[in-house]
Amino acid sequence: MPRSVPRLASAVGLVAVTALALSACSSGSSAEESGGSTPAAAVGDVDLSGVCPATVVIQTGWNPEAEHGHLYELLGPDPVIDTTAKSVSGPLYSAGEYTGVDVEIRAGGPATGFQPVSSLMYTDPDILLGYVSTDESIAQSAEMPTTAVFASHDISPLMIMWDPETYPDVTTVPELVESGAIIRYFADTAYMQYLTSAGVIPAEQTDASYDGTPANFVAADGKDAQQGYASAEPYIYENEVENWMKPVAYQLIDDLGFRPYQDPVVVRSADVTEQSECLKAIVPVLQQAEVDYFADPAEANALILDLAEQYDTGWVYSQGVADYAVKTMIEDGISGNGDNDTLGDFDEARVQDLMDKVIPVYTTQGVTPADGLTPADLVTNEFLDTTIGMTD
Repeated sequence: MPRSVPRLASAVGLVAVTALALSACSSGSSAEESGGSTPAAAVGDVDLSGVCPATVVIQTGWNPEAEHGHLYELLGPDPVIDTTAKSVSGPLYSAGEYTGVDVEIRAGGPATGFQPVSSLMYTDPDILLGYVSTDESIAQSAEMPTTAVFASHDISPLMIMWDPETYPDVTTVPELVESGAIIRYFADTAYMQYLTSAGVIPAEQTDASYDGTPANFVAADGKDAQQGYASAEPYIYENEVENWMKPVAYQLIDDLGFRPYQDPVVVRSADVTEQSECLKAIVPVLQQAEVDYFADPAEANALILDLAEQYDTGWVYSQGVADYAVKTMIEDGISGNGDNDTLGDFDEARVQDLMDKVIPVYTTQGVTPADGLTPADLVTNEFLDTTIGMTD
């Protein structure tokens, strides 16, 4: 089965996170242990209590980070941190008002043994929402179908980066290829299989040995290129990798024609119908949370940094990276309305294009998507509030 693309591992020269203490966060405790977290405050304009589970469980695919900021924006004051389960919970808020239910946000990646989110969702029915990128949804569509209901990113932050000192005239990946550079990536990733099969990157100029650490990139002294995330690695390499400490240049994979929706919020496909009343109510809450997060990310980012430290999975996340991520997601169009005024909607033509490109790749890997799969099986705009969008 295809792997999700891991983040940079915190192994070489990364700066330790400054401890941030949220006084009300109880390390090692859970909502149940604290006797519940429902506040005395009255329910606001959005009432989820009649249509959604008492606790809305959301499974992410990685450690807490700014790319997930809209989820942590849902939490009000005094969230409860469970350092064993790697989760945080509390009353679910929308635009500063209590919605009548709680939310539990679970970390993924190392916290779950790197299990795919789709697998976790089908193993644990308590999980209502999760992060599953479109290419993974295609691959898992026969056995664990998921349908995306909110695009948390308009385009993927996945990129290929290189040393601008070594390649001063290179501005794109095709120019990088022309220069003869070797591009290091995680093995078995669908995007690279597509790019090599399409002739964008010759297979002989790829190296599938990337392990998430900076070691080989640094050792190559600028000769080799490498995959990464535009919202993280450029800052980390320039400011936190002690044996590098200089800028990198990059191009987004999205620019090369491989365009999955990265980390959209999905449900099990059957829940599009079975949980429709909840989704009608909660998806606009997710939209508004992202608007609110980017308007003022400080409080959510403080929680994210605290969680990253308390979870202690080996993931190191700094204030500098969080601030850079917010800035870059906006400047690069990673998060935003896209080509209209609505935040979080999907383009079915784009999904069909991805299917046309990725299904042959999966076939060569022995992965068979569902018969008759259509974009409407993978994404829906049914539950979005088209009036909610980000403004300049």
